[in-house]
Amino acid sequence: MQQEDQHLARLVVLCVDDPCCVAARPTPRLPSLSFSITAPGSAMFGTESSLSMFLNTLTPKFYVALTGTSSLISGLILIFEWWYFRKYGTSFIEQVSVSHLRPLLGGVDNSSPNSSSSSNGDTDSSRQSVSECKVWRNPLNLFRGAEYNRYTWVTGREPLTYYDMNLSAQDHQTFFTCDSDHLRPADAIMQKAWRERNPQARITAAHEALELEDCATAYILLAEEEATTIVEAEKLFKQALKIGESCYRRSQQLQHHGAQYEAQHRRDTNVLVYIKRRLAMCSRKLGRTREAVKMMRDLMKEFPLLSMFNIHENLLESLLELQNYADVQAVLAKYDDISLPKSATICYTAALLKARAVSDKFSPEAASRRGLSTAEMNAVEAIHRAVEFNPHVPKYLLEMKSLILPPEHILKRGDSEAIAYTFFHLQHWKRVEGALNLLHCTWEGNCTAFRMIPYPLEKGHLFYPYPVCTETADRELLPMFHEVSVYPKKELPFFILFTAGLCSFTAMLALLTHQFPELMGVFAKAFLSTLFAPLNFIMEKVESILPSSLWHQLTRI
Repeated sequence: MQQEDQHLARLVVLCVDDPCCVAARPTPRLPSLSFSITAPGSAMFGTESSLSMFLNTLTPKFYVALTGTSSLISGLILIFEWWYFRKYGTSFIEQVSVSHLRPLLGGVDNSSPNSSSSSNGDTDSSRQSVSECKVWRNPLNLFRGAEYNRYTWVTGREPLTYYDMNLSAQDHQTFFTCDSDHLRPADAIMQKAWRERNPQARITAAHEALELEDCATAYILLAEEEATTIVEAEKLFKQALKIGESCYRRSQQLQHHGAQYEAQHRRDTNVLVYIKRRLAMCSRKLGRTREAVKMMRDLMKEFPLLSMFNIHENLLESLLELQNYADVQAVLAKYDDISLPKSATICYTAALLKARAVSDKFSPEAASRRGLSTAEMNAVEAIHRAVEFNPHVPKYLLEMKSLILPPEHILKRGDSEAIAYTFFHLQHWKRVEGALNLLHCTWEGNCTAFRMIPYPLEKGHLFYPYPVCTETADRELLPMFHEVSVYPKKELPFFILFTAGLCSFTAMLALLTHQFPELMGVFAKAFLSTLFAPLNFIMEKVESILPSSLWHQLTRI
């Protein structure tokens, strides 16, 4: 027995020493990435064999765990990025890169708003939010007979919507009628005429009222709707002025004799102001701008409390036509007050005056090299303020979108207000050299990121929050053939979109790997092989160019 054991031990020793036995012996497959290079030709063979050995040792469970973990991490990043964006209006990764990485690389961050803008934003954001959209009478509304109807005759399109004309009918009943109209036959007829939907029926009723007695409101209706030229409308308004002034003086003496006389005096005041304002607009349209300015100034002095007509906007447009910029600035100083409701005319006229000081010498290339001067910064901030109030105006001023006739009513901060402003003020921007160029450069920077416009829309920056119902109201005010401009919403940052795509992709990979582990393992190996193919090609080129001795020394290092 001992002899057999000694003989068996001798056979084992001989088998170990025999190379054939060593080759035949099974070896465990261990995932080792270490390899030794003994010759130039064996470098790539060692790398490929080690990579192949590593991939072969990976089980399907590893791929499932890898894709699941990647999907979880990318999902958490996406949730955090979205929360940060909803709260602060910017991407966290972008904010970190701009605030911390760019200064280290020598960049300068110019996107942060100044402290004064922040303080104004805190003050104005505390105001109560606007619950519904308030529609305003267009201060520069056209004449139906002399302008709107002529457009219909030429194009066959109706420039006014039923909603807009219905609002005008309500305004006429409010301004031109009172409870005591039944005492005068002509006023009683006109009270019914303002309610008529058919234009021809209204005109017929106005002629019937004039057959009974001279009536100021009847002349107003004929001047607005029957006159086919501005000259004819002006003649009718002058006839209405004589009657309106006599009625105003008569009711002024009796206004304190009771509620009925008070209502008559209020009505006669509205009629007189309306007539004088339209006469001033006729003078402006007929080229007598200085006369129009004088009439508007006198009207504002005589009736300073009737701010609902917004006569100062007519005055601003006429002063800009005269290029009397000093008087324009004086009017803005009076009406561009924080307690008064803003308008596109106020904001964009203020921006035009500040742009006028620097626009003739402004160059985007020079400004990017040397930075903005104080005057240029003031102009840019004024344009930012105007764009935030009404972001639809620049497309019309830059003629990127076609204009239509303005409606009789406008919605502040809406597309209807942008059309009404640009229709009358585009020529003033073109007259100032370089103003549209400065607007284009400033607005183009805003258009992509809208950094100066608050987001989310519920947060105000300089003005009250943007009304949600603006788009709906504009579609009611503007004709069907016009494409309504909507509020430009801020686009999602790149990193949120990238994270969302990465999360979706990794989640899909995790699901497929869990369902088909073997097949996804084959795809993963093929992908890695393809990924390392350029590296293998470069290594082969380097190996063929370098001498074998030098390559041997480098690989040893």
